[in-house]
Amino acid sequence: MASKRQQDECRKQDKKKKKKKCEEAAELCSWVEDEQVKSAVKEAWSRRSHCSHGDLELDCHPFPHCIIKNFLSSEAFVENLQRELLELNFHEKSNDLYKFKQSEDLKKRTEPYIAGLRTALFGRFRSWLGDVLGVELEPTVDISCARYEYTDVLLCHDDELEGRRVAFILYLVPPWQSSDGGTLDLYTTDSESHYCICLGAILLCLTTDVLYIFHFCLQVSEVLSQDKCRLSLGGWFHGPSLERPPRYIEPLVPRSPHIPRDETLLLEWVNPVYLDISYQEQIQEEFEDNSEIQLKDFLKEEKFREVNEQLRLSQIQWMKRGPPNKRCCEVASLETVPQCVSACWELLHSEAFFLLLSNFTGLRLHYLCPADDDDDNDEDKVRKNKPEEERDEEATGSSSESANAKLSTPVCCGELRRWSHGGYTLLHDGEAARAEYALDLLLPFGCTGWESEFGGFTCYVANEEDEELLTVYPEDNSLALVYRDKETLKFVKHVNHKSFSDSADSSTCRAFYDFSFVYYE
Repeated sequence: MASKRQQDECRKQDKKKKKKKCEEAAELCSWVEDEQVKSAVKEAWSRRSHCSHGDLELDCHPFPHCIIKNFLSSEAFVENLQRELLELNFHEKSNDLYKFKQSEDLKKRTEPYIAGLRTALFGRFRSWLGDVLGVELEPTVDISCARYEYTDVLLCHDDELEGRRVAFILYLVPPWQSSDGGTLDLYTTDSESHYCICLGAILLCLTTDVLYIFHFCLQVSEVLSQDKCRLSLGGWFHGPSLERPPRYIEPLVPRSPHIPRDETLLLEWVNPVYLDISYQEQIQEEFEDNSEIQLKDFLKEEKFREVNEQLRLSQIQWMKRGPPNKRCCEVASLETVPQCVSACWELLHSEAFFLLLSNFTGLRLHYLCPADDDDDNDEDKVRKNKPEEERDEEATGSSSESANAKLSTPVCCGELRRWSHGGYTLLHDGEAARAEYALDLLLPFGCTGWESEFGGFTCYVANEEDEELLTVYPEDNSLALVYRDKETLKFVKHVNHKSFSDSADSSTCRAFYDFSFVYYE
């Protein structure tokens, strides 16, 4: 028995030795090991002042961040680390905020160079960083690898999650120019904490480590190089959370009731097939089944061509709409649009169009829309089955609410947008908190030659879920109607560099336009 126990002990010791042997030690740059440099950086960090020592530079504007070039001192180690990382399985990640490839968690990977770097980062470098910050950082390992290639991007965001204290990114890239894109862009807010403002970009170089403590916003700009891979390791050091400034809540977009225009406007603009009552009934039946529909060739051909031409040629004033942590798109100043474009806007805002939408959808967007008798009957049945006391309470307590609901005036809000390279909208917490039942309308123009791979399509997702419920692709003269409940959110996918023309003049960027309206019962 004793000899068997000794054999087991020997086996365990052999395994530990093998484990140690298979982990390659990572040599960090000399600046990290220098006590005088550490003291200087610690003092500068505490005073939020600039500090520079060789390859190490600390800057506190717009938020504290530190750049350490040549973070790994051994070229052989770097080459082997790159090889191991590129052999990992990467999974494509894509949503409103980003598009890139990411490895699985590297917390337990046993490759020698990955394991060696992980030990160095979360061992002696974590200790160095904790001393500089004057904070005890937790031993929690949080690290993964990301590959950004042509058109990949991570849009403006913050990484505000409980327990995260300092982020790090270690770049392992070939020679890189600003024209390759993929820069790390730093943002801050204006004086009233309303809007994010880009204050500068960090250009990448091999084995550069970037650290940043709590930040307002940053982004990885779109990679524009078609033959370079932006390979990086990133993660977080965890520790006591910092106090966050209050989030700015945007005011609601102003809404207005319909404008008094009769069916003459419909006869002038809308394809006659959609004015046929029996066809409207078919549309309503399909819409009630699917909560969405696309009506192709919606406008009369001559009207569509006229608006399409004027949007492309007219000197319309386009205003950039942000902030970039929520959206980046161009919206037309309505005072500068030509008459036919203004008339199309008027159509979508008119009383006759509200009634037409009611006929298409069954929603109560006009007082002439018939009440849904089935709903009223169901409510009556439920009321009769309730105890008498509850029925009395409802009769007295909710009568005013019912009256207000019946008297509510349908309203809408809308804008004319231009979508070109760099345009997008994002999901955000404020939108989810104030979500309402609503009917979305999209009417695109100038989509000839527009491909889905360019982006610019509208995605609908369930709140706090990644799965897409519906995607609406821009299509000329195709009216899209989508009914949203309180758990459904939408975003416009980032328009990427592929939207540039394939012609000899590659500086020509394609664009399309849309009227985007939201209607409320």
